Amino acid sequence: MKIFKKYKKLFYSGALILGISSFISRFLGLIRDRLFAEQFGAGIQLDAYYAAFRIPDFIFNLLILGALSSAFIPVFVDYITKNKKKDAWHLANSLLNIILGITILICIVIFIFAPRLMFLIAPGFSGPEKELTAQLTRIMLLSPIFFGLSNVAGAILNSFRRFFFYALAPIMYNVGIIFGALFLVKPYGVKGLAIGVVIGAFLHFIVQLPSVIKLGYRYRLVFDYAHSGVKRVVRLMIPAAIGLGMTQVNLWVITVIASLISVGSITIFNFANNLQHFPIGIFGISMALAAFPRLAEAASQKKSKLFKNTFSSTFSKILFFVIPTSVFMLLLRAQIVRLVLGAGKFSWEDTYLTAQSLGLFTLSLFAQALIPLLVRSFYSLQDTKTPVIISVISMIINIAGGLILSQSMGVLGLALAFSIAALINMMLLTIVLRVRIGDLNDNEIVKSMVGVVLLALVAGAVCYGLLYLLSWCVNMESFVGLLLQAAGAFVGGTLVYLGLAWLFKFKELQIKS
Repeated sequence: MKIFKKYKKLFYSGALILGISSFISRFLGLIRDRLFAEQFGAGIQLDAYYAAFRIPDFIFNLLILGALSSAFIPVFVDYITKNKKKDAWHLANSLLNIILGITILICIVIFIFAPRLMFLIAPGFSGPEKELTAQLTRIMLLSPIFFGLSNVAGAILNSFRRFFFYALAPIMYNVGIIFGALFLVKPYGVKGLAIGVVIGAFLHFIVQLPSVIKLGYRYRLVFDYAHSGVKRVVRLMIPAAIGLGMTQVNLWVITVIASLISVGSITIFNFANNLQHFPIGIFGISMALAAFPRLAEAASQKKSKLFKNTFSSTFSKILFFVIPTSVFMLLLRAQIVRLVLGAGKFSWEDTYLTAQSLGLFTLSLFAQALIPLLVRSFYSLQDTKTPVIISVISMIINIAGGLILSQSMGVLGLALAFSIAALINMMLLTIVLRVRIGDLNDNEIVKSMVGVVLLALVAGAVCYGLLYLLSWCVNMESFVGLLLQAAGAFVGGTLVYLGLAWLFKFKELQIKS
């Protein structure tokens, strides 16, 4: 218990660190996407690059993320809070070796058979396009191995609430990809991007290693399948891994459908999805990650009030930041896409379709930002089955919606189906959690949400008015003019929103330990 307290950080300090790092990482992600758009446009090469991600991502989410995000942290925290440090490190080493062994074996098999698997990933591709996708897949198969090492390290840091280097890791990942885009594309073409992914995954791991060693971790070559902690992690991770696997199946089906629509559809969907994840990463994921150790500790010690207070406070804060951001992104979607992606080989049609897809994504932005918190609330209760069942339901809705809506709407139908499924996912998770643990401080959440929506509508009206007025004052055909228009409208709307929140003393602006 003393060890845990020694390294324990205040929740909002952790959320702030993760939020700032996420902002930097997402900003680098925008630079990355602009380089991609400028160099390749929404064409077959980027379609192949994004399609090639599907298999490595599937391995990572199924074997690594499922074990660490849902199962390892609650069990590890339980050992630390009970001052069982030796068991905690033994668990970390056993799990690391088991995951790495299985991951390496699977990657070798897929490396051998990659060309034969491409018809499952992108059936709409021609022969040369499938061959390119297979080559990119083979290169990127190294990334799950480095991510396996990195995420064990990150889970340990997260458990001790040592957020700085944990938060730095995704920044380094994007640095690696940008390095590939800047220096490796010229000699290697689109394969340079895949090499950049591997470099980024390595940097993701290496930047966290010194801090983990400083905490007392020492590597041991152990495969203790019989250890009680390992058994608990395996028992918890299986349903979570299935749920994350279903998420990957969902993305796989989207890739399949997009490959059959038109050239560039996979790229357009991914670009719009990356843009909407900017606020999700900064607010939703960062706050959920920061709250997770506290939720796990409260659940482990059966402190129901602390659990509910942590949940409701984080829930309200996510809504406070994400709802107005959704409104601003919807109003400024065309400007955002033109500023970030509108260069080089990225055409006007690509810009239009990406902007419209982004607009459809914003309809569920608040729901997508809340899902990480809701899922981790179940994980902290050591219930990994419920999120799986709900994930499967939302996946079926997304796939069915994508198949139906893409017939008439093309790639926009995929974005709309995604939003509908996300809204249903969030609502089901909230309802079931409410049934599971009772009142979630419902009155406080509803009161906060109503106030936030009203303020966001007022701020949105100001943003729209400034957007219109500034269009008469700047050169809309230039990058600088477009930037001034978007920045002026956004800053004006944000100042009004925060000013009203301060005037009416919204508790979400108060920082408490």
